Amino acid sequence: MREYKTQMEAARKGIVTEELKKVAEKEYMRVEELMPLVASGKVAICANKNHKCLDPQGVGSMLKTKINVNLGVSRDCKDYNVEMQKVMAAVDMGADAIMDLSSHGDTTEFRRKLTSECPAMIGTVPVYDSVIHYQRDLATLTAKDFIDVVRMHAEDGVDFVTLHCGITRKTIDQIKNHKRKMNIVSRGGSLVFAWMTMTGEENPFYEYYDEILDICREYDVTISLGDACRPGCLADASDVCQIEELVRLGELTKRAWEKDVQVMVEGPGHMPMDQIAANMKLQQSICMGAPFYVLGPLVTDIAPGYDHITSAIGGAIAAANGAAFLCYVTPAEHLALPNVEDVKQGIMASKIAAHAADIAKHVPHAMDMDNKMADARRALDWDAQWECAMDPETAKAIRDDRSPEQDDTCSMCGKFCAVRSMNKALNGEYIDIL
Repeated sequence: MREYKTQMEAARKGIVTEELKKVAEKEYMRVEELMPLVASGKVAICANKNHKCLDPQGVGSMLKTKINVNLGVSRDCKDYNVEMQKVMAAVDMGADAIMDLSSHGDTTEFRRKLTSECPAMIGTVPVYDSVIHYQRDLATLTAKDFIDVVRMHAEDGVDFVTLHCGITRKTIDQIKNHKRKMNIVSRGGSLVFAWMTMTGEENPFYEYYDEILDICREYDVTISLGDACRPGCLADASDVCQIEELVRLGELTKRAWEKDVQVMVEGPGHMPMDQIAANMKLQQSICMGAPFYVLGPLVTDIAPGYDHITSAIGGAIAAANGAAFLCYVTPAEHLALPNVEDVKQGIMASKIAAHAADIAKHVPHAMDMDNKMADARRALDWDAQWECAMDPETAKAIRDDRSPEQDDTCSMCGKFCAVRSMNKALNGEYIDIL
Protein backbone atom coordinates (compact mmCIF):
# COMPACT_ATOMS: atom_id res chain seq x y z
CA MET A 1 0.00 0.00 0.00
CA ARG A 2 1.44 3.36 -1.02
CA GLU A 3 1.82 5.91 1.77
CA TYR A 4 0.68 8.63 -0.61
CA LYS A 5 -1.92 9.19 -3.32
CA THR A 6 -0.12 11.66 -5.57
CA GLN A 7 3.42 12.77 -6.37
CA MET A 8 2.56 16.12 -4.79
CA GLU A 9 1.41 14.52 -1.55
CA ALA A 10 4.54 12.36 -1.41
CA ALA A 11 6.78 15.38 -1.88
CA ARG A 12 4.91 17.27 0.82
CA LYS A 13 5.43 14.33 3.19
CA GLY A 14 9.13 14.06 2.33
CA ILE A 15 8.66 10.70 0.59
CA VAL A 16 11.11 10.13 -2.29
CA THR A 17 9.21 8.30 -5.02
CA GLU A 18 10.89 6.30 -7.78
CA GLU A 19 9.47 8.77 -10.28
CA LEU A 20 10.96 11.75 -8.44
CA LYS A 21 14.38 10.06 -8.29
CA LYS A 22 14.34 9.37 -12.03
CA VAL A 23 13.28 12.90 -12.90
CA ALA A 24 15.96 14.39 -10.65
CA GLU A 25 18.60 12.29 -12.39
CA LYS A 26 17.40 13.33 -15.86
CA GLU A 27 17.41 17.00 -14.90
CA TYR A 28 20.86 16.93 -13.22
CA MET A 29 19.24 17.93 -9.94
CA ARG A 30 19.50 16.64 -6.42
CA VAL A 31 16.35 15.05 -5.02
CA GLU A 32 16.45 17.69 -2.28
CA GLU A 33 16.23 20.42 -4.93
CA LEU A 34 13.39 18.83 -6.89
CA MET A 35 11.17 17.74 -4.02
CA PRO A 36 10.09 21.25 -2.85
CA LEU A 37 9.29 22.20 -6.45
CA VAL A 38 6.91 19.23 -6.73
CA ALA A 39 5.49 19.93 -3.27
CA SER A 40 4.71 23.54 -4.21
CA GLY A 41 3.23 22.68 -7.62
CA LYS A 42 5.95 24.40 -9.65
CA VAL A 43 6.91 21.00 -11.12
CA ALA A 44 4.40 18.33 -12.12
CA ILE A 45 5.41 14.68 -12.47
CA CYS A 46 2.48 13.33 -14.48
CA ALA A 47 2.41 9.68 -13.45
CA ASN A 48 -0.89 7.80 -13.15
CA LYS A 49 -0.40 4.85 -10.83
CA ASN A 50 -1.95 2.57 -13.51
CA HIS A 51 0.49 3.60 -16.28
CA LYS A 52 2.97 0.82 -15.55
CA CYS A 53 5.34 1.33 -18.51
CA LEU A 54 5.79 5.07 -17.95
CA ASP A 55 9.23 6.65 -18.23
CA PRO A 56 8.50 9.62 -15.93
CA GLN A 57 9.25 13.22 -16.82
CA GLY A 58 9.05 16.44 -14.87
CA VAL A 59 7.27 19.49 -16.26
CA GLY A 60 8.34 22.86 -14.92
CA SER A 61 9.84 26.13 -16.13
CA MET A 62 13.20 25.45 -14.45
CA LEU A 63 13.51 21.99 -16.06
CA LYS A 64 14.18 21.01 -19.65
CA THR A 65 11.28 22.14 -21.84
CA LYS A 66 9.04 19.20 -22.67
CA ILE A 67 7.18 18.47 -25.92
CA ASN A 68 3.68 17.07 -26.40
CA VAL A 69 2.48 15.40 -29.61
CA ASN A 70 -1.23 15.37 -30.46
CA LEU A 71 -2.42 12.23 -32.26
CA GLY A 72 -5.59 10.16 -32.62
CA VAL A 73 -8.06 8.91 -35.20
CA SER A 74 -10.94 10.83 -36.73
CA ARG A 75 -13.91 9.92 -38.90
CA ASP A 76 -11.86 10.75 -42.01
CA CYS A 77 -8.70 8.90 -40.86
CA LYS A 78 -9.73 5.77 -39.00
CA ASP A 79 -6.68 3.47 -38.98
CA TYR A 80 -5.57 2.84 -35.39
CA ASN A 81 -2.51 0.88 -36.56
CA VAL A 82 -1.25 3.88 -38.54
CA GLU A 83 -1.86 6.10 -35.52
CA MET A 84 0.06 3.70 -33.27
CA GLN A 85 2.97 3.79 -35.73
CA LYS A 86 2.93 7.59 -35.42
CA VAL A 87 2.93 7.27 -31.62
CA MET A 88 6.01 5.07 -31.52
CA ALA A 89 7.78 7.16 -34.16
CA ALA A 90 7.03 10.26 -32.10
CA VAL A 91 8.49 8.67 -28.96
CA ASP A 92 11.60 7.60 -30.91
CA MET A 93 12.02 11.20 -32.10
CA GLY A 94 11.91 12.53 -28.54
CA ALA A 95 8.28 13.30 -27.71
CA ASP A 96 7.78 13.51 -23.95
CA ALA A 97 4.00 13.16 -24.09
CA ILE A 98 1.34 11.80 -26.42
CA MET A 99 -2.10 13.35 -26.29
CA ASP A 100 -4.84 11.09 -27.64
CA LEU A 101 -7.39 13.31 -29.36
CA SER A 102 -9.31 10.44 -30.99
CA SER A 103 -12.84 11.35 -31.99
CA HIS A 104 -14.01 8.17 -33.72
CA GLY A 105 -14.31 4.42 -33.21
CA ASP A 106 -13.21 2.31 -30.25
CA THR A 107 -11.35 4.94 -28.32
CA THR A 108 -11.16 2.81 -25.18
CA GLU A 109 -9.09 0.07 -26.81
CA PHE A 110 -6.67 2.57 -28.34
CA ARG A 111 -6.30 4.50 -25.06
CA ARG A 112 -5.56 1.30 -23.13
CA LYS A 113 -3.05 0.26 -25.75
CA LEU A 114 -1.28 3.57 -25.26
CA THR A 115 -1.07 3.25 -21.48
CA SER A 116 0.08 -0.36 -21.70
CA GLU A 117 2.75 0.11 -24.40
CA CYS A 118 3.81 3.78 -24.60
CA PRO A 119 6.48 5.04 -22.15
CA ALA A 120 5.65 8.71 -22.76
CA MET A 121 3.13 10.63 -20.65
CA ILE A 122 -0.39 10.07 -21.98
CA GLY A 123 -2.97 12.83 -22.04
CA THR A 124 -6.61 12.94 -23.14
CA VAL A 125 -9.54 15.33 -23.42
CA PRO A 126 -12.48 13.51 -21.81
CA VAL A 127 -15.14 15.83 -23.23
CA TYR A 128 -14.25 14.63 -26.76
CA ASP A 129 -14.58 11.04 -25.72
CA SER A 130 -17.92 11.51 -24.00
CA VAL A 131 -19.89 11.80 -27.24
CA ILE A 132 -18.01 8.84 -28.77
CA HIS A 133 -18.22 6.66 -25.65
CA TYR A 134 -21.97 7.08 -25.17
CA GLN A 135 -22.77 7.40 -28.90
CA ARG A 136 -25.26 10.14 -28.10
CA ASP A 137 -25.67 13.73 -29.18
CA LEU A 138 -23.99 16.32 -26.99
CA ALA A 139 -27.20 17.87 -25.63
CA THR A 140 -28.41 14.50 -24.27
CA LEU A 141 -25.35 13.99 -22.07
CA THR A 142 -25.54 14.80 -18.37
CA ALA A 143 -22.98 16.19 -15.99
CA LYS A 144 -22.64 12.69 -14.51
CA ASP A 145 -21.87 11.28 -17.96
CA PHE A 146 -18.93 13.68 -18.33
CA ILE A 147 -17.59 12.94 -14.85
CA ASP A 148 -17.85 9.19 -15.43
CA VAL A 149 -15.69 9.49 -18.55
CA VAL A 150 -13.05 11.36 -16.53
CA ARG A 151 -13.09 8.45 -14.06
CA MET A 152 -12.81 5.91 -16.89
CA HIS A 153 -9.77 7.67 -18.35
CA ALA A 154 -8.16 7.80 -14.90
CA GLU A 155 -8.73 4.09 -14.39
CA ASP A 156 -7.23 3.38 -17.82
CA GLY A 157 -3.92 4.94 -16.76
CA VAL A 158 -4.03 8.38 -18.40
CA ASP A 159 -1.41 10.66 -16.83
CA PHE A 160 -3.07 14.02 -17.50
CA VAL A 161 -6.49 15.16 -18.65
CA THR A 162 -7.35 18.44 -20.29
CA LEU A 163 -10.50 19.78 -18.67
CA HIS A 164 -12.05 23.06 -19.73
CA CYS A 165 -13.09 24.07 -16.22
CA GLY A 166 -12.53 27.80 -16.59
CA ILE A 167 -15.47 28.81 -18.76
CA THR A 168 -18.81 29.40 -17.09
CA ARG A 169 -22.21 30.67 -18.07
CA LYS A 170 -20.76 34.16 -17.74
CA THR A 171 -18.44 33.31 -20.65
CA ILE A 172 -21.44 32.92 -22.95
CA ASP A 173 -22.31 36.59 -22.46
CA GLN A 174 -18.66 37.62 -22.88
CA ILE A 175 -18.32 35.80 -26.19
CA LYS A 176 -21.56 37.33 -27.44
CA ASN A 177 -20.75 40.86 -26.26
CA HIS A 178 -17.05 41.20 -27.05
CA LYS A 179 -17.34 40.09 -30.69
CA ARG A 180 -14.12 38.14 -31.09
CA LYS A 181 -12.94 37.52 -34.64
CA MET A 182 -12.58 33.77 -34.06
CA ASN A 183 -14.87 33.18 -31.07
CA ILE A 184 -13.76 29.90 -29.40
CA VAL A 185 -11.30 27.74 -31.37
CA SER A 186 -10.63 25.19 -28.63
CA ARG A 187 -12.44 22.03 -29.71
CA GLY A 188 -13.10 20.97 -26.12
CA GLY A 189 -14.00 24.50 -25.12
CA SER A 190 -16.49 24.79 -27.97
CA LEU A 191 -18.16 21.52 -26.92
CA VAL A 192 -18.55 22.71 -23.33
CA PHE A 193 -19.83 26.08 -24.56
CA ALA A 194 -22.31 24.36 -26.89
CA TRP A 195 -23.50 22.03 -24.10
CA MET A 196 -24.10 24.97 -21.74
CA THR A 197 -25.93 26.87 -24.47
CA MET A 198 -28.20 23.94 -25.35
CA THR A 199 -28.94 22.76 -21.80
CA GLY A 200 -28.94 26.05 -19.90
CA GLU A 201 -26.78 24.41 -17.22
CA GLU A 202 -23.45 25.41 -15.72
CA ASN A 203 -20.18 23.92 -17.02
CA PRO A 204 -20.08 20.46 -15.37
CA PHE A 205 -16.27 20.51 -15.15
CA TYR A 206 -16.53 23.71 -13.11
CA GLU A 207 -19.64 22.85 -11.10
CA TYR A 208 -18.38 19.39 -10.08
CA TYR A 209 -14.70 20.30 -9.85
CA ASP A 210 -14.33 18.91 -6.33
CA GLU A 211 -15.61 15.50 -7.45
CA ILE A 212 -13.15 15.57 -10.35
CA LEU A 213 -10.33 16.41 -7.93
CA ASP A 214 -11.21 13.35 -5.85
CA ILE A 215 -10.93 11.15 -8.95
CA CYS A 216 -7.61 12.68 -9.95
CA ARG A 217 -6.25 12.31 -6.44
CA GLU A 218 -7.23 8.62 -6.34
CA TYR A 219 -5.26 7.75 -9.50
CA ASP A 220 -2.69 10.57 -9.44
CA VAL A 221 -3.94 12.18 -12.62
CA THR A 222 -2.61 15.66 -13.33
CA ILE A 223 -5.24 18.18 -14.38
CA SER A 224 -4.29 20.23 -17.40
CA LEU A 225 -6.58 23.22 -17.07
CA GLY A 226 -7.70 23.85 -20.66
CA ASP A 227 -7.88 27.37 -22.02
CA ALA A 228 -11.19 27.30 -23.85
CA CYS A 229 -10.81 31.01 -24.66
CA ARG A 230 -7.30 30.84 -26.04
CA PRO A 231 -6.92 33.24 -28.97
CA GLY A 232 -7.43 31.60 -32.35
CA CYS A 233 -6.07 34.57 -34.26
CA LEU A 234 -3.72 37.46 -33.55
CA ALA A 235 -6.58 39.93 -33.19
CA ASP A 236 -8.05 38.05 -30.20
CA ALA A 237 -4.76 37.76 -28.27
CA SER A 238 -4.75 39.01 -24.66
CA ASP A 239 -8.43 40.00 -24.76
CA VAL A 240 -10.81 40.05 -21.81
CA CYS A 241 -12.13 36.53 -22.48
CA GLN A 242 -8.65 35.01 -22.41
CA ILE A 243 -7.47 36.90 -19.34
CA GLU A 244 -10.61 36.42 -17.25
CA GLU A 245 -10.50 32.68 -17.91
CA LEU A 246 -6.84 32.68 -16.83
CA VAL A 247 -7.80 34.32 -13.53
CA ARG A 248 -10.35 31.57 -12.96
CA LEU A 249 -7.75 28.92 -13.81
CA GLY A 250 -5.54 30.42 -11.10
CA GLU A 251 -8.33 29.93 -8.57
CA LEU A 252 -8.86 26.34 -9.74
CA THR A 253 -5.12 25.66 -9.49
CA LYS A 254 -5.17 26.64 -5.83
CA ARG A 255 -8.18 24.40 -5.15
CA ALA A 256 -6.44 21.43 -6.78
CA TRP A 257 -3.26 21.93 -4.78
CA GLU A 258 -5.31 21.96 -1.58
CA LYS A 259 -6.19 18.33 -2.40
CA ASP A 260 -2.62 17.40 -3.46
CA VAL A 261 -3.66 17.20 -7.11
CA GLN A 262 -1.02 18.30 -9.63
CA VAL A 263 -1.90 20.97 -12.19
CA MET A 264 -0.68 22.29 -15.50
CA VAL A 265 -2.24 25.40 -17.03
CA GLU A 266 -2.81 25.65 -20.78
CA GLY A 267 -2.14 28.82 -22.74
CA PRO A 268 -2.29 30.49 -26.16
CA GLY A 269 -2.82 30.01 -29.04
CA HIS A 270 -2.22 32.68 -31.69
CA MET A 271 -0.34 35.71 -30.41
CA PRO A 272 1.91 38.50 -31.75
CA MET A 273 5.52 38.03 -30.72
CA ASP A 274 5.60 41.19 -28.63
CA GLN A 275 2.85 39.90 -26.32
CA ILE A 276 4.26 36.44 -25.58
CA ALA A 277 6.72 37.25 -22.79
CA ALA A 278 4.16 39.36 -20.91
CA ASN A 279 1.59 36.56 -21.15
CA MET A 280 4.06 34.04 -19.71
CA LYS A 281 4.82 36.32 -16.75
CA LEU A 282 1.12 37.00 -16.19
CA GLN A 283 0.36 33.28 -16.04
CA GLN A 284 3.21 32.65 -13.63
CA SER A 285 1.83 35.33 -11.32
CA ILE A 286 -1.88 34.44 -11.53
CA CYS A 287 -1.31 30.66 -11.38
CA MET A 288 1.45 30.82 -8.76
CA GLY A 289 4.15 29.19 -10.86
CA ALA A 290 2.15 26.17 -12.05
CA PRO A 291 3.69 24.69 -15.22
CA PHE A 292 2.44 26.47 -18.35
CA TYR A 293 1.53 24.30 -21.36
CA VAL A 294 1.26 26.29 -24.60
CA LEU A 295 0.00 25.51 -28.09
CA GLY A 296 2.54 27.44 -30.12
CA PRO A 297 1.99 30.32 -29.75
CA LEU A 298 1.60 30.88 -33.49
CA VAL A 299 3.00 34.28 -34.34
CA THR A 300 1.17 34.85 -37.62
CA ASP A 301 -2.14 33.66 -39.07
CA ILE A 302 -1.18 33.50 -42.75
CA ALA A 303 1.24 30.56 -43.07
CA PRO A 304 -0.90 27.42 -43.53
CA GLY A 305 1.40 24.58 -44.48
CA TYR A 306 4.22 26.17 -42.44
CA ASP A 307 2.58 26.50 -39.04
CA HIS A 308 5.22 24.24 -37.50
CA ILE A 309 7.58 27.18 -38.15
CA THR A 310 5.24 29.91 -36.89
CA SER A 311 4.68 27.78 -33.80
CA ALA A 312 8.38 27.12 -33.20
CA ILE A 313 9.12 30.85 -33.27
CA GLY A 314 6.45 31.53 -30.64
CA GLY A 315 7.31 28.40 -28.66
CA ALA A 316 10.96 29.40 -28.32
CA ILE A 317 9.98 32.84 -27.01
CA ALA A 318 7.37 31.34 -24.67
CA ALA A 319 9.68 28.69 -23.21
CA ALA A 320 12.52 31.17 -22.75
CA ASN A 321 10.09 33.28 -20.70
CA GLY A 322 8.65 30.55 -18.50
CA ALA A 323 6.52 28.09 -20.49
CA ALA A 324 7.35 24.53 -19.44
CA PHE A 325 5.57 22.38 -22.03
CA LEU A 326 5.19 22.96 -25.77
CA CYS A 327 2.38 21.32 -27.71
CA TYR A 328 3.77 20.63 -31.15
CA VAL A 329 2.18 22.03 -34.28
CA THR A 330 2.61 20.33 -37.66
CA PRO A 331 2.54 21.62 -41.25
CA ALA A 332 -0.98 20.15 -41.40
CA GLU A 333 -2.34 22.45 -38.66
CA HIS A 334 -5.60 24.10 -39.80
CA LEU A 335 -5.59 21.82 -42.87
CA ALA A 336 -5.72 18.07 -42.16
CA LEU A 337 -4.87 15.19 -39.82
CA PRO A 338 -1.06 15.00 -39.84
CA ASN A 339 0.67 12.08 -41.56
CA VAL A 340 3.96 10.54 -40.39
CA GLU A 341 6.09 13.14 -42.20
CA ASP A 342 3.98 15.98 -40.77
CA VAL A 343 4.48 14.52 -37.29
CA LYS A 344 8.23 14.42 -37.81
CA GLN A 345 8.35 18.02 -39.04
CA GLY A 346 6.23 19.17 -36.10
CA ILE A 347 8.36 17.34 -33.54
CA MET A 348 11.64 18.61 -34.97
CA ALA A 349 10.39 22.21 -35.02
CA SER A 350 9.24 21.92 -31.40
CA LYS A 351 12.48 20.22 -30.30
CA ILE A 352 14.52 23.03 -31.83
CA ALA A 353 12.35 25.65 -30.10
CA ALA A 354 12.55 23.84 -26.75
CA HIS A 355 16.30 23.36 -26.98
CA ALA A 356 16.92 26.99 -27.94
CA ALA A 357 14.84 28.09 -24.95
CA ASP A 358 16.68 25.75 -22.57
CA ILE A 359 19.97 27.32 -23.62
CA ALA A 360 18.54 30.80 -23.10
CA LYS A 361 17.33 30.00 -19.60
CA HIS A 362 20.57 28.20 -18.66
CA VAL A 363 19.11 24.76 -17.98
CA PRO A 364 22.02 22.61 -16.68
CA HIS A 365 23.97 20.93 -19.52
CA ALA A 366 21.57 22.27 -22.16
CA MET A 367 24.46 23.49 -24.35
CA ASP A 368 26.70 20.42 -23.97
CA MET A 369 25.82 18.96 -27.39
CA ASP A 370 26.15 22.36 -29.08
CA ASN A 371 29.71 22.59 -27.76
CA LYS A 372 30.48 19.09 -29.05
CA MET A 373 29.05 20.06 -32.43
CA ALA A 374 31.33 23.11 -32.55
CA ASP A 375 34.35 20.90 -31.85
CA ALA A 376 33.28 18.44 -34.55
CA ARG A 377 32.78 21.22 -37.11
CA ARG A 378 36.13 22.82 -36.32
CA ALA A 379 37.78 19.44 -36.91
CA LEU A 380 35.68 18.85 -40.07
CA ASP A 381 34.74 15.52 -38.46
CA TRP A 382 31.51 14.60 -40.23
CA ASP A 383 30.86 11.39 -38.29
CA ALA A 384 31.10 13.30 -35.03
CA GLN A 385 28.69 15.90 -36.42
CA TRP A 386 26.10 13.20 -37.12
CA GLU A 387 26.41 12.05 -33.51
CA CYS A 388 25.61 15.56 -32.31
CA ALA A 389 22.75 16.29 -34.72
CA MET A 390 19.11 16.23 -33.58
CA ASP A 391 18.18 14.47 -36.82
CA PRO A 392 21.35 12.83 -38.16
CA GLU A 393 19.55 10.89 -40.90
CA THR A 394 18.26 14.05 -42.56
CA ALA A 395 21.57 15.88 -42.21
CA LYS A 396 23.53 12.96 -43.65
CA ALA A 397 21.06 12.49 -46.50
CA ILE A 398 21.43 16.12 -47.57
CA ARG A 399 25.22 15.88 -47.62
CA ASP A 400 25.20 12.53 -49.45
CA ASP A 401 22.80 13.89 -52.05
CA ARG A 402 25.22 16.71 -52.92
CA SER A 403 28.61 15.14 -52.25
CA PRO A 404 31.61 17.47 -52.45
CA GLU A 405 34.74 16.88 -54.49
CA GLN A 406 36.85 17.24 -51.33
CA ASP A 407 35.73 14.97 -48.46
CA ASP A 408 36.76 17.52 -45.81
CA THR A 409 34.48 20.24 -47.22
CA CYS A 410 30.88 20.60 -48.32
CA SER A 411 29.59 21.35 -51.82
CA MET A 412 28.71 24.93 -50.93
CA CYS A 413 32.24 26.18 -50.17
CA GLY A 414 34.60 23.48 -51.42
CA LYS A 415 38.19 24.66 -50.94
CA PHE A 416 36.87 28.12 -50.05
CA CYS A 417 35.74 26.57 -46.71
CA ALA A 418 36.62 29.01 -43.92
CA VAL A 419 37.17 26.24 -41.39
CA ARG A 420 39.55 24.39 -43.71
CA SER A 421 41.48 27.56 -44.50
CA MET A 422 41.81 28.53 -40.82
CA ASN A 423 42.92 25.04 -39.78
CA LYS A 424 45.65 25.08 -42.41
CA ALA A 425 46.70 28.65 -41.65
CA LEU A 426 46.99 27.99 -37.92
CA ASN A 427 49.00 24.83 -38.62
CA GLY A 428 51.38 26.75 -40.89
CA GLU A 429 50.24 24.79 -43.97
CA TYR A 430 49.92 25.99 -47.54
CA ILE A 431 46.30 26.94 -48.35
CA ASP A 432 45.36 25.69 -51.81
CA ILE A 433 42.18 27.18 -53.22
CA LEU A 434 42.26 26.51 -56.96
